[in-house]
Amino acid sequence: MDTPFLPPSPERTLEGWPDWSILIVDDEQGMLNFLVKTLAPRCHFVMSASSAEDGAQWLRGHHVDLVILDISLPGKSGVVWLKELREQGFTGEVILITAFADLDTAIEALRAGASDFILKPFRVPQILNAVKHCYERSRLRRENFVLRRAVVTSAPGRAALVGASPAMQHLRESIARVAPVNSTVLLQGESGTGKELVARELHALSSRAGGPFVPVNCAAVSPELIESELFGHAKGAFSGATRARDGLFHYAQGGTLFLDEIAELPLSIQATLLRAIEDLNIRPVGSEQLVPLNLRIVAATNRQLSEEVAAGRFRKDLYFRLQVVDLTLPPLREHKDDIAELVAHFIAQLAPSLGVEPLAISEPEMDFLRQYDWPGNVRELRNLIERSLILGSLNVSALYPGQTRRPEASSATPTDLHTLEKMHILSVLDSVQGDKTRAAQLLGVSRRTLERRVAEWGAT
Repeated sequence: MDTPFLPPSPERTLEGWPDWSILIVDDEQGMLNFLVKTLAPRCHFVMSASSAEDGAQWLRGHHVDLVILDISLPGKSGVVWLKELREQGFTGEVILITAFADLDTAIEALRAGASDFILKPFRVPQILNAVKHCYERSRLRRENFVLRRAVVTSAPGRAALVGASPAMQHLRESIARVAPVNSTVLLQGESGTGKELVARELHALSSRAGGPFVPVNCAAVSPELIESELFGHAKGAFSGATRARDGLFHYAQGGTLFLDEIAELPLSIQATLLRAIEDLNIRPVGSEQLVPLNLRIVAATNRQLSEEVAAGRFRKDLYFRLQVVDLTLPPLREHKDDIAELVAHFIAQLAPSLGVEPLAISEPEMDFLRQYDWPGNVRELRNLIERSLILGSLNVSALYPGQTRRPEASSATPTDLHTLEKMHILSVLDSVQGDKTRAAQLLGVSRRTLERRVAEWGAT
């Protein structure tokens, strides 16, 4: 087998060309030299081999994005090997080249899984256009996956970064400083404070803004599946793995991977994640291939990770690796001056989508909202505004049980805010017949947080 023409070096990639690894398989040394000379200055890494057997040996331990493959090879033909590659789960692009072909050969090649088919002899622009075409196919496939996943997992009408309080101004300044660098960022804050929104802002203001933003809620994936979900798996890696599957790291290439609720990761996966961050590559489950990474990781948690480390539930080395930049999001009770602006924003955002008239919020009603402690933070406020829009008036009874009419004076507001919080949470629980999962969704907190609050009060 030939040696790589260039060592892996992203800096060698010409602007406008894919940061790709390419394997060229052809038994004609002149053609190999021509293709290597053409592609090596433009792409990330170029490897050449003179037979399908040598190419297969290379692929067993290395990742490539594109294979340029001659049909007529000594031993195993290019089409036969292509079929084997697809059966084994190879998901990269393949360009078949040949000097002898007819329509039947071209059809067979495309059915075998070729991305493109080029007749020899060809000029430099032809092969460059074919490579760019394959890159666009791959990029669109990844983007379609990310968009389909976003439709399923993202809440509609997500809030913007709203507020002019000192706390929000400081947060914006921190985002502006951190976004341009490629360092890992750890976002800490209570549930409902907008950690995913901040992660999206970091992505949008970064040099990776043109790439995908891929969020994953680590708490929503079962421990048995999280490794495959993140890193992908090879065909036959475990029972039920009937085909190879790319993980979310793959779909975030060139962009940002947002790991929400990272404290929920099992310790074994924490170790794998640490290696991925330090080595800048991943190994899909059941595979021998190392896949190089080109992405930024933003992690988030509503727990104090330092306490999780002390309790042995989170790896200290991973905590320090994630904490290159640490941003703490303020709870809503610490920037209540922003409530009026947030309310106006949510009304303008939600009323058209719900097909209802906007609400007019009086100053006494706004006083009610400012005096509440908002255990569910901005998410809880948004949910309250949505319910109020549907009902046609500010739903103050949800915040203050027993208050059945619109407030007329701020002096009517109870002053024991801890009692108000308790009354509100118990009222929401009662409204859903004790369904804690549904109540947690309405409050904008995790079920675990809700159960902890209820246990503190001795309620069931």
